[in-house]
This record gives sequence, C-alpha cells and structure tokens, in this order.
Amino acid sequence: MADLPTHTIVFEILTRLPAKDVGRSKSVCKQWYALLSTQDFVKIHCSRSVVSSNQRVLLIDDLTCSVRPIISNNNDYGPSSTVTFPFHHQNNDVSILSHLNGLLCVCLNHTYELLLWNPTTTAFKRLSTPDSHGFYINNLDAIGLYVDADDDYKVLHIKRRSGVLGVYVYSREVDSWRNIPFITRQEYLSPHFNWSAGTFCGGTLYFTVCECWIGGTNVVICFYVNSEQFKEISFPPVPSNGMVQGVLVNVKNVLHMFASTGMFEMTIDLWTLQGDYWIKVLSCPPIPPISLSLWCDITHYVTNGNWFVMTKLGKLFTIEMDMKPFECFYPVSWFRGFKGAVFVQTIVSPSI
Repeated sequence: MADLPTHTIVFEILTRLPAKDVGRSKSVCKQWYALLSTQDFVKIHCSRSVVSSNQRVLLIDDLTCSVRPIISNNNDYGPSSTVTFPFHHQNNDVSILSHLNGLLCVCLNHTYELLLWNPTTTAFKRLSTPDSHGFYINNLDAIGLYVDADDDYKVLHIKRRSGVLGVYVYSREVDSWRNIPFITRQEYLSPHFNWSAGTFCGGTLYFTVCECWIGGTNVVICFYVNSEQFKEISFPPVPSNGMVQGVLVNVKNVLHMFASTGMFEMTIDLWTLQGDYWIKVLSCPPIPPISLSLWCDITHYVTNGNWFVMTKLGKLFTIEMDMKPFECFYPVSWFRGFKGAVFVQTIVSPSI
C-alpha cells in the first residue's frame, strides 16, 4: 500500500463514499472538485453504488416528495427525508416513467414534458424541444432509459399517435433527439395494447406489450441499444384464462419476468430469459385477493425471499416465498400508479 501514489489511494477511498458525501467533498479543494467531476470517477463510483444496501424508496404525494431507506430485516421503510423538487410543478403532477443508476426519467403531467432528474444531487435536465420532441402521453407512449457502449445515457421514446409509430432516441452526450426506424405489427400501435416501460439488461431494452383483455396477445419487444435494432420474442407460456401481466426485472444482468395471471386471485411465476426462450424458475402459491386498482404494483424483491409490493398509496407490504435467495433483485421500472420508485443514490448527472 505504501508504494501506491497518493492520488490513487484518495481515488479509491472517494469512489466508496456515499453520493451525498461525494458532493460535499467537491468543496474541499480545486483538485478534488476536478477529480470528482470526471466521467471516470462518476462511472466507477456508480458501479460501486449499485448495491441493494444503497437502495432507496422515493414516494411522491401531491406536492411533496420523500426518500426512505428499505429495512429488509423488518420489511419496512426507514426514516424519511424530504426532497424538494428542483423544477416547477403542480399538484399531483410528477410521474416516474423509468430509472437507471440513480437517474429518473419523469413526466410533468400538466405540460407532458420529459425530464431527467437525479433526486440525490437535485440536478435535472428538460428533454422537451420546440420541435415537439420530449413530450410524453400516458397510455400511448413508452420510455426506456439505458447506457450504450460509449457510456452515453440515452432515452428511448416510443410514440403512438393516431395509428402511427415514431421512435426517437435522446442522447445525453449530444443533447438532442433523433428518429430511428422501427417496423412492427400494426396492431401493436392500437391503444388496446399496453406497453411497459423499458427494462435495461445486458445491453438490451425489453418492453412487454400486452393486449388489454382476457385471452389477448402478449409479446416482448427487444431493443439492442448498440445496433439500435428491434426484435420480437414470445411471452412465457402462461395461462390466458384471466388477466395477464408481465413485470420485467434485471437480476445480475440476466432478464427475469414475474408473469401474473388471474382475476380475483393471482398466480405468479418467475421466469428467466435464456437466448430467446423463457425458463420457469419458480411458482408462487396463489395470492389472496388484491384490489384491481393495486394489482401488480411490484417494485422490489429482496434477498431474504420476501417480495415487497408498493401500492399507489405508497404502502409497502410483503408476500413471503419459499425459494432459493438471490443476492439482489434490482427494482422494476413499471409503476401503474407512477407514485414511487426504488432507486440507488449516485452522482450520475442528467447532463454533460
């Protein structure tokens, strides 16, 4: 250790600090400010921050916003801290659409504007432009947040407007939108199909596309972020005699899906994607009735085999499952109520 250069030791220590402490450390001196602002530092710090112990729950209630740690040993939230929105908004106005590495992609409902926001550092970036890019319409559009091979954070925006599909990519590096081609089945453009938010896993964004009635069509759309090519793969072979929903989650860079079926009682299976095929991992016992208004607001899965479910009212409750524990189930990006998100605290900036 004595042979290591001092700046190397300092770098290693600082990359292990909590995100808020890194922000305070920038004021120590000019050299530290320059070091902590480099993309190399931000990337390494982020990689060391994306752990289950650093996960927080962000809850939005009308005009207020709070952040709480997750206490896994008693299945509850820790003490909350208030977060002030750094942008102008109205009552019950902010919808969370997607999140990745501490960044949230949100929509302001009264203006339809998209924003990138880091609630830990409070930095944000408006993505809307005068030529009508960066505006989101609920129940018609889909959003996915991802990082490409050049470490550029990007937003994929799928628009459905009067039977016409438009697909656009925002780049944080160049701060602009551009159109990319996407040819898909015409029926997927119908409002009868619900597109989930994108789940980023292994260099690919995945979307579930589900028809909104019993026995409807369900597929998964893949977007390979480096080649910018799309592909359709099948849904897991689940029964279609009830409502069907698939919630995607990234587990150690392997895609998993909670596929739920039923009406008054839900049956839920956990599947993993191997190539283009789904392999069943486990089946959950039937879950007691849950109000349809709260159905499948799934946000988190933890290591002790307990399944946390966040409702639109912000309540956290648990479904116990007898299964082999995973080290970390990372949070899901799909929130039907748009009232909360499970995220990690990082210093990743929404702009360059």
